Amino acid sequence: MPPGHFSALPGTSGAGPAFSALPVWVRPLATHDSLSVAMATAVGGLWGRCFPRVWLCRRAGPCGDRYYRAALCTELKQPLAIEEVAPRPVRPHEVRVDVHFCGVNFADILVCRGQYQERPHLPFTPGMEFSGTVLEIGKDVSTVKEGDGVIGVSDFHSMAEEYIADQKALWQIPERVPLREAATLPVSYGTAIMALEHRACTQPGETVLVTAAAGATGLAVIDVATNVLQAKVIAAAGSDEKCKLAMQRGAQSSVNYRQGSLKEAVRKLLGSGGVDVVVDTVGGHVFLEALRSLAWEGRIVVVGFSGGTIASVPANLLLLKNISAMGVYWGRYRDQNFPVFSRSLSSALQYCQQGRIQPHIGAVFKLEELPATTDLFSLPMILLLEECHVYIDGIIQYIAF
Repeated sequence: MPPGHFSALPGTSGAGPAFSALPVWVRPLATHDSLSVAMATAVGGLWGRCFPRVWLCRRAGPCGDRYYRAALCTELKQPLAIEEVAPRPVRPHEVRVDVHFCGVNFADILVCRGQYQERPHLPFTPGMEFSGTVLEIGKDVSTVKEGDGVIGVSDFHSMAEEYIADQKALWQIPERVPLREAATLPVSYGTAIMALEHRACTQPGETVLVTAAAGATGLAVIDVATNVLQAKVIAAAGSDEKCKLAMQRGAQSSVNYRQGSLKEAVRKLLGSGGVDVVVDTVGGHVFLEALRSLAWEGRIVVVGFSGGTIASVPANLLLLKNISAMGVYWGRYRDQNFPVFSRSLSSALQYCQQGRIQPHIGAVFKLEELPATTDLFSLPMILLLEECHVYIDGIIQYIAF
């Protein structure tokens, strides 16, 4: 894979606005003579407009260094700008990474709209997760070396050709795990592992109900629950197409909650017993229906509110069935409990290396086959820019140039 690229991954939701669980992978620009208009139109579509034409050659910066490009949010609810940035020296504990893939998650869209719980000062660079290779290390770095493949997490700064990270924010990619697959792991699989293993303590043979099952997090929950934890999964989504995808990815049963009561559908599948674990990313009435589908001593894990409504928890239901309701704010663990946070990423990499989980990638198309007028806010998709190809499978799409 050529250096100097980035990409991104988001997840689609089964309820709420079509953009609500959008996961997008946007790849940094290759160092060729000029930028294809296709890159501008495809990435620009993410924000509802096209990026201006930019050039790919990096020009010399201070002290002979080469500038690199970064995506900047200069005004909320407006298209991102691609600007050249002069690199700064790495500090003793830091690592300079050549970014190959950068995840664009639902949180990136929210923060660029001013609707996220964290609000960085303008201008800022989005991007919470990435994979790439180490270019340079500080004198005190001992965890990685130049040339190593790594994944990392950041505070909305990694959607760029280069990123400087603290060595503690990087995890080395094991052998036989490609950079592309590794880039899908941090947010989606980190969240799934945290929800299922750390919070819900899911056991083999238990039944897990996951909402927005065709989104990035939903598919990761299905993958981990089924193939790692040996649990049974009921996938709930907002269309038959999404339910079909969830079944293909390992769910034992599926429910289209736009066609009737989720609680009644679960009852038909399981009888009066109910499910042991719920992982909900939708909120609103879907959350309440899922809560009422729990068995005695069931656990419900709140991951997000892609449906746009935050439900109030009826405390009497918690009492009557001895139910536990809990949340997962995965990124917060980095500051509050770093060992647990780190373990979720290490586990994801280990599961991927062992072949126990398999992030979903569909068919391959060239970028120019995607209409230049595509408005990614109107489509539930995942974009991954890589080597002039578009990976598409129904709901989830990966684009490359």
